[in-house]
Amino acid sequence: MENSKTLLKKALLLKPQERFKLVDGLIRSLDEPNKEIDEIWLQESQKRLQAHREGKTKGIPFEQIFKEEQNE
Repeated sequence: MENSKTLLKKALLLKPQERFKLVDGLIRSLDEPNKEIDEIWLQESQKRLQAHREGKTKGIPFEQIFKEEQNE
């Protein structure tokens, strides 16, 4: 198996358009959805929404949040 230095040397020999495709493919591969993490966040968001609906949490008005940011 080739190491990253060897692959980089080969990649630099490619035409610019081919290098772009390679870089784009590599970046996209790092940003693939993770179904397990998505499921965990879904469950957490549902728990938070349920807690809010049951009055266990208190919401903060949108205007108040941004008003506080401007004063910092």
